[in-house]
Amino acid sequence: MTIESPSVSKRPQAARRAGSHAQTTAGRAASCCAPGEWRAWSAPPLPADTPVKRRIDHIVPRPGWPAAAYFAAVIGLLGLAQVLPPPGYLVVDAVAFLAGGSWCALNFLRRRQAHCVVTGAGWLVLALFVAAEAGLGHSLIHGDEQLLFLLILAVGLVFEGGRFLAR
Repeated sequence: MTIESPSVSKRPQAARRAGSHAQTTAGRAASCCAPGEWRAWSAPPLPADTPVKRRIDHIVPRPGWPAAAYFAAVIGLLGLAQVLPPPGYLVVDAVAFLAGGSWCALNFLRRRQAHCVVTGAGWLVLALFVAAEAGLGHSLIHGDEQLLFLLILAVGLVFEGGRFLAR
């Protein structure tokens, strides 16, 4: 036998749970900055309240297939660079690093993902360095540009993980 308080709704228990789930979900959407609230990799974008932010939203690919296609294009450029002779592979690497760094820098401005500070800045600086190497006609770091690209990615992800754990 259960005794029900007069203040408790007469709705069935499943309906009460569904209602509380909707309230919880709405509360999560309202408070984007609470730790542990994001269920996906990307945080929700900040409000597009300026023309610059709206322009960035048009430039940066949306999550899903557009983002996957962009990543595939960068990876394809990195693969193409592997089969080109010395000055050519440096140019292609510089374009790939510029594409990755630009995405991360713009993504940080809109979504504030911590790793994008490290990867965006690191890849853009690396793109400038590799473009200078291409101008010289040879690699100054013995062809390890792509390894440095991956190292910057790893440092960015460790930074993101450390920030997440600290919060």
